[in-house]
Amino acid sequence: MFLPKSGLFGLFVVLIISSLIIIYQIQVLKLQDRLNSLELNHIEDTAALKRQEALDDHFIIIYNRVPKTASTSFVGVAYDLCKKNHFHVLHVNVTANSHVLSLNNQLSLAKNMSQWDSIKPALYHGHFAYFDFSKFGFQKPLYINLIRKPLDRFISYYYFVRYGDNYRPYLVRKKHGDTMTFDECVAKKLPECDPNNLWLQVPFFCGHAANCRKPGNKWALAEAKKNIVTNYLLVGVTEELQDFISILEITVPRMFRGALDHYLNSNKSHLRKTVQKQTPSEQTIKKIKDSPVWQMENELYEFALEHFHFIKKHTLHEKNQRVVYEKIRPKFT
Repeated sequence: MFLPKSGLFGLFVVLIISSLIIIYQIQVLKLQDRLNSLELNHIEDTAALKRQEALDDHFIIIYNRVPKTASTSFVGVAYDLCKKNHFHVLHVNVTANSHVLSLNNQLSLAKNMSQWDSIKPALYHGHFAYFDFSKFGFQKPLYINLIRKPLDRFISYYYFVRYGDNYRPYLVRKKHGDTMTFDECVAKKLPECDPNNLWLQVPFFCGHAANCRKPGNKWALAEAKKNIVTNYLLVGVTEELQDFISILEITVPRMFRGALDHYLNSNKSHLRKTVQKQTPSEQTIKKIKDSPVWQMENELYEFALEHFHFIKKHTLHEKNQRVVYEKIRPKFT
């Protein structure tokens, strides 16, 4: 049976229309699958983001700040950011500015900081030596700190207690009125400028063992080095404070988002400078550097500097580094 040409044409049109309808339906189904997949991924991504935010919201950072290392400048940035980035900053004030915490206060602080959930995420700062939360059964916080060339820090403190700084210029310091220079103090071999008083940064990183407080103790130096590498998230150097802030912003954006821009575009980069500080003579420098305590303090500084540069290289200079999971077996169904 043969169909007339008009019939063949009609059948051809019907087949084309039917094929287009089928193709359209297939495309609709594919599109729906994609939308379902995107929606599922969005749900999963949102859930993952919320889980991450929940973890970030429990951050505890302890900045056991070494005196005269630009700590006020850094803390000033944190105080300015805390409202915007929704975290708390708390100063830990120890009686008589003691750097050593009693055992019961170590336990109380570890317990309180760990369990005070309503204040988290939080940055605690104060002039006290490192102490280990896990010793008391609590999860370790993220420790950070800054370290400075030991002689520069020593001289800065010497003149600070006499003349103060530009942060609070009207505050009378404990050595106010004493105009003796650091050179004169060293020449007279006075206790205040005894090289043993350089022994400060090693104890801060060493911790609360008795040997940490013994000037020139080799075990204390080794313990301080170990803690810098294993128990501190980051230890920067005063001379490279900008890079210290940059690394924290990249690593802990929950708290330090916008920190570098704020540091560069506010007065925080030059917040505190010791007034009337004099450069010591070469003879004075040689006397200080001949002391075993300076040599050990400087060894710690050089160690921390090298470690910081290693971290900086792999954080600031290799920003395009990516880490992905591959060859996951068995496959997800």
